Amino acid sequence: MAARTDNQRSIAKYRSKAAGYDASTRATWPIRMRCIEMLQLRGGDCVLDVGCGTGLSFEPLLERIGRQGRLLAFEQSPEMHARARARADALITQGWQIELVLASAEEVRLSTHADAVLCHYIHDISRSPEALDNLFAQIRPGARVAIAGMKFFPWFLAPLNLLAWLKNRPYNVHALELHQPWRLIASRLSGFEWQPTQWGMGYIGSGRAPQSAP
Repeated sequence: MAARTDNQRSIAKYRSKAAGYDASTRATWPIRMRCIEMLQLRGGDCVLDVGCGTGLSFEPLLERIGRQGRLLAFEQSPEMHARARARADALITQGWQIELVLASAEEVRLSTHADAVLCHYIHDISRSPEALDNLFAQIRPGARVAIAGMKFFPWFLAPLNLLAWLKNRPYNVHALELHQPWRLIASRLSGFEWQPTQWGMGYIGSGRAPQSAP
């Protein structure tokens, strides 16, 4: 019940942001590209774009997996999904393989297992054990996972954390959970490493899903 309530609150937040979302993310484009590079994608891979938003990552992901690869993506906001759908349809007509669904991370069902998983600025999903349980059950053992997002500043810059919260609040239900926000994902990965971005207000990291169930 709590997850569904959070999902509805998140959908409401993005209802007014979809139209200007692409323009609002220009400053973080280099981080998006770094996150994609961490996946070490190869031709023919199947890659999952978690909470894909308006589909801004579609083209750079497709360029790396080629026309023999497959892109899986989902988004729960109807307004964001509609923009991603238009982007995906245009690419599908060019021969790219894309599967895009309107669904939450807790309920999405994918048609196949992903070799790699992009988690770019998906803060609320990263704080939902139910969402992560569902997603990790649908990726291949050893899948490469890369994540980027916002976090609180280091302790010596703690007064600036008000800024981090203010920037996170318009988009995320769990806007205050910025202390090690990658923790739940990292606990499901092996070899996870991260580094700060945006002068300490962001992070980027990667690891691999376990080769087999413990």
